[in-house]
Amino acid sequence: MEETEQFIMGDTACAEGAIACGCKFFAGYPITPATEVAERMAKRLPQVGGTYIQMEDEMASMAAILGASWGGLKSMTSTSGPGFSLMMENIGLGIIMEVPCVVVNVQRAGPSTGLPTLCAQGDMMQARWGSHGHYEIIALSASSPQELFDITIKAFNLSEKYRLPVLVLTDEVVGHMTEKVVIPPYDKIDVYPRRISTLPPEEYLPYVSDEDMVAPMVGVGEGYRIHSTGLTHDKRGYPVITAPVQKEMMDRLIYKIRNNVDDIVKYEEIEMADAEIVVIAYGISARPALKALEMARDRGIKCGMMKLITIWPFPEKRIKELAPQVRGFVVPEINYGQICLEVERCSAGKTEIVLVGHAGGAIFHPNEILEVISRL
Repeated sequence: MEETEQFIMGDTACAEGAIACGCKFFAGYPITPATEVAERMAKRLPQVGGTYIQMEDEMASMAAILGASWGGLKSMTSTSGPGFSLMMENIGLGIIMEVPCVVVNVQRAGPSTGLPTLCAQGDMMQARWGSHGHYEIIALSASSPQELFDITIKAFNLSEKYRLPVLVLTDEVVGHMTEKVVIPPYDKIDVYPRRISTLPPEEYLPYVSDEDMVAPMVGVGEGYRIHSTGLTHDKRGYPVITAPVQKEMMDRLIYKIRNNVDDIVKYEEIEMADAEIVVIAYGISARPALKALEMARDRGIKCGMMKLITIWPFPEKRIKELAPQVRGFVVPEINYGQICLEVERCSAGKTEIVLVGHAGGAIFHPNEILEVISRL
């Protein structure tokens, strides 16, 4: 396949990113504004030898992709707010069973049914803490169809590298926005292979990890003895309901992410060399924020921007570095301050922080963000 330029919507670009990096299984349930991801996968997967299945609901969809991944396939689902809520228990199952897969949330305004056809960014904390218990998660954010293509590939690579479900957080505007997307030749795309154990079946244990705390996998049905459960389990995968085994298991689940934050966390910095005010934005809000930055610069305001690509783990190291150096942070987001709270936590009172909040249903006008920048 040669490099192509396609004029496609973000949801379609997301599906094409999944296909490009080898996704072979999709299970989902239609929901606005994510349905176009499923529609594209339903068309494309049979063309590449994959399987699409429409499940009865989002709980079953999440369970299906976990099973497909254990069967050796790269797997994905997509949804929006109410469906994302239904997936949370099985996302936790994917974390404790250490199942690589990708979950795409094309956000809309809530709570409940909310505004099904309009945008929001209100699921940011749900992405971090939506399932019960203490755990680490990886979540990425896209602000354009091109980024959604690229980030979907990155999500698959991270899921395989660190063996867990990875979340792609976008929104209705990016999902339904149609722009040029450059799709490189598939053999030029950097694809992280599944880490497969080389041990013979009689020596293999499903949860004996390498030095980086990630355990190699094998596929179900390949002659290996595999036991995996949502219960606290030992290296064999067998339930052992004790505090010491819980600590041993959880330390590995937590620190395989925390010890590798420098590899996982990505962000883009714009006009930061002399910035005295920094806009921290993500997703669709990064686009009017960039225009506001340009307008501020035209007025002589030394403004920069930090566009978040990785949302979780949060890029707290960089925020802590910047806080004592700048006059303030401006955080525009289509919610009432979910990521702003993280910026406040990391800043530890060393600079002023101003939320530009929005209830949902529309994106920011650059003037709304510029007005706050000008007041700092």
